[in-house]
Amino acid sequence: MSVLMNIIWFILGGFISFISWVFIGILWCMTIVGIPVGMQCFKFAKMGAAPFGKEIQFSDSGASLLINIIWILLGGLALALEEVVLGAIFCVTIVGIPFGLQHFKHAKLALLPFGARIYRTNGR
Repeated sequence: MSVLMNIIWFILGGFISFISWVFIGILWCMTIVGIPVGMQCFKFAKMGAAPFGKEIQFSDSGASLLINIIWILLGGLALALEEVVLGAIFCVTIVGIPFGLQHFKHAKLALLPFGARIYRTNGR
């Protein structure tokens, strides 16, 4: 079921999330200092392409607080705003609610990507 949902997701706008993460990742990788941030963006781009069957676990530690603050100022806020707008558009219809909820999940990830971990869910 999640394969079918991921295909529909990608066709109906998931590619926008995917391309946004890749674009921001490329911009970060243009500097040597930003390469670790860019690599994190590429990891989350895969989540943007196929989010169904995956969950995000956010860390409670404050170790990544500084990099998350820098991230919010230099790209995260724009990605989060994009995800919230897409989520609101999808939630207008009953059929689009599962897709809208995925966009809202990505909005939180766009704000706090460092310290987050993506894992597969079993059988859902």
